[in-house]
Amino acid sequence: MQNDEAKALQLCFSCVITLVIAAAVVIASFAYLPLGPGRLFSREAGGEMLEFFLSFFPPDLSAGHVRKTAWAAVETLAVSAVGTLLAAVGGLLLCLPASGRYGWAPRALARGLLNLLRSVPELVWAALMVLAAGLGPFAGVLALGLHTTGVLGRLFAEALENTPKEPAAALLGVGASPALAFVYGTLPGVAPQLLAYTLYRWEMNIRMAAILGFVGAGGLGQMLYYELSLFHQAQAATVIGAMLLLSVAVDAASAVARRGLARAYA
Repeated sequence: MQNDEAKALQLCFSCVITLVIAAAVVIASFAYLPLGPGRLFSREAGGEMLEFFLSFFPPDLSAGHVRKTAWAAVETLAVSAVGTLLAAVGGLLLCLPASGRYGWAPRALARGLLNLLRSVPELVWAALMVLAAGLGPFAGVLALGLHTTGVLGRLFAEALENTPKEPAAALLGVGASPALAFVYGTLPGVAPQLLAYTLYRWEMNIRMAAILGFVGAGGLGQMLYYELSLFHQAQAATVIGAMLLLSVAVDAASAVARRGLARAYA
């Protein structure tokens, strides 16, 4: 009983120390950064923000601008889809050694590569790919593909490590090749999880593909950057609305696909 009380007291003391350190960091951050909350919440600032917000209305719904926005939305959707597809293929190729199926050395090498790919943000990859491949959607595809390969490869590897090994071992025991044992013994059990991860990352890549346009990777982001640079708030409002509609539509479609996938493998 005394040991339990001592452990609880030690745990509470650790929690208090953690909260004190966190509070000190927050207070120091406010003291160091010139945030100026008084200026932000003043009456003049509120009036300026309201005026800026109202300048986006009404959006430009002219036929020409709507047509350009729709084409940019299709381009954004295509960039996200192709980038996610390339990442899924790359993640599948790297998850096999990363899951430890070929020994500790390939595992360490594959996981190091996956860590490198996902530790570099998409915007940084996009800036590098714009320099390497030029402005346009191809740079966005490469940026999304590289970063998402690191994310999906790590998720796929974790899923493979947690998959029961008995079915593949049984197939190997009756003379099946390692490739057939993986395809028929391991892959069916982990396929729903891999597809769910891929669909989830595609949802995220839709939003990121729109942002990558700010560094010249095409799509809605590049169009939005152009309109805001020229202070065309009405035209920018149309692009922002297209981003919201595209995100909602993809979220709904992905949710339906995941529910259908869950029913198919139930």
